[in-house]
Amino acid sequence: MDETHRGRITKDGIRIYEDADYAGMLAAGQVAAQILDEVAPLVVPGVSTEELDAFIERRVVELGTTSATIGYKGYKHASCISVNHVVCHGIPGHKTLKDGDILNIDVTVIKDGWFGDTSRMYVAGKLSRKAERLLQVTYDSLMIGIEAVKPGNTFGDIGHAIQTYVESNRMSVVRDFCGHGLGRVFHAPPNVLHYGRPGTGPVLEEGMFFTIEPMVNLGRPETKVLSDDWTAVTRDKSLSAQYEHSIGVTATGCEIFTLSPGNLFHPTYKV
Repeated sequence: MDETHRGRITKDGIRIYEDADYAGMLAAGQVAAQILDEVAPLVVPGVSTEELDAFIERRVVELGTTSATIGYKGYKHASCISVNHVVCHGIPGHKTLKDGDILNIDVTVIKDGWFGDTSRMYVAGKLSRKAERLLQVTYDSLMIGIEAVKPGNTFGDIGHAIQTYVESNRMSVVRDFCGHGLGRVFHAPPNVLHYGRPGTGPVLEEGMFFTIEPMVNLGRPETKVLSDDWTAVTRDKSLSAQYEHSIGVTATGCEIFTLSPGNLFHPTYKV
């Protein structure tokens, strides 16, 4: 069914999907999550990020899906791989990982017209204590945000829950990037902010599909985009981490479409 004929659209421009659509999103989300499971043992010191991306691109095809990122606004890779102080949209390249590097790998696939979008953190070698704490707080903030998802709550409730938790741990939430609606399109309303005030923003309704993907910095929240027009880094060069799930609002809460089949979403450094 064409996107323009599926479900209804709220006054805020957010599409409300139908009951049958959850299965399509789950199937797409599970492929993306499976690929992130499979790449985990390959994340070791000495491997290049382009080698990781080549594996991901191959698996996208072998699993009968299409990469949503190859060709998107000129992007040429099947993943974004963001190392250490790179906040998001890191471009795979020749540089090899060093012992203790942390990295986010972000993959989006298209399966039968549905978009599955997820990312998680990995470590090459031994994880430092400060990086381990950053990963834990970032992961916890995602799950706290997801707990706020239920009909009648607002998107401001999600952002407030994430921001309050992160700042209580003396870290900062990136404000320059956010989650997004998705479904049979890659990016759609709403913008899902990871900070905010309770009771503000659109009201959550059953049938809304979107990502929650907080980016958390050990230092200040400010970012800058490098000259390649993709790579976003922390201005103060502090470490950054991100976890992302795609979810659908249900009658009583939400369904997570991108749960790790092997329960490797966190903590990945114990793989």
